[in-house]
Amino acid sequence: MAKVKTKKKKTGTGAKGRDAKELASFTLGEAETKYSMTYSPEVLEAFDNKNPNSDAWTTFLCTEFTSLCPKTSQPDFARIYINYIADKKMVESKSLKLYLFSFRNHGDFHEDCIQKICDDLAKLMKPKYIEVIGEFTPRGGIAIYPYSSYSNSKALYKSIKAKRFAEYSPGKYTMDMSKIY
Repeated sequence: MAKVKTKKKKTGTGAKGRDAKELASFTLGEAETKYSMTYSPEVLEAFDNKNPNSDAWTTFLCTEFTSLCPKTSQPDFARIYINYIADKKMVESKSLKLYLFSFRNHGDFHEDCIQKICDDLAKLMKPKYIEVIGEFTPRGGIAIYPYSSYSNSKALYKSIKAKRFAEYSPGKYTMDMSKIY
């Protein structure tokens, strides 16, 4: 039987994988993970988006976010949703996990935590658009669901920000977890 030669097709800019040099400086894959016990935005790492001319949503869901009440030091628990459209940079997921973990002993109000996360990620990545939503577990019978967003200066992303902000309500841009588990 004769062998048939086939040509490999190039399928856009994402066809080639990442090279080892590009990945060498990331904490991902290190033998030991170091957890910061204080708020640590410096642990966030970004990598180049291989498709900056395309628009795609990326969503992260942290189901076990914790921080401390700044007044009582009691723990606060939340699900944190991060939805973004990348530009030239994207956040590396392990660094994001370590960053969110760094809030564990951080005393701030729910709204401040969500704003801080949005600001830190916007500063790191300079995305086209990002929103951060917190669904905090009720304490004292009150649940708090803060929302923060950022967009670059392009009209399309400014309009996404304005529309989503105007239409925001708890659960609008998040998932009903009872339907997942």
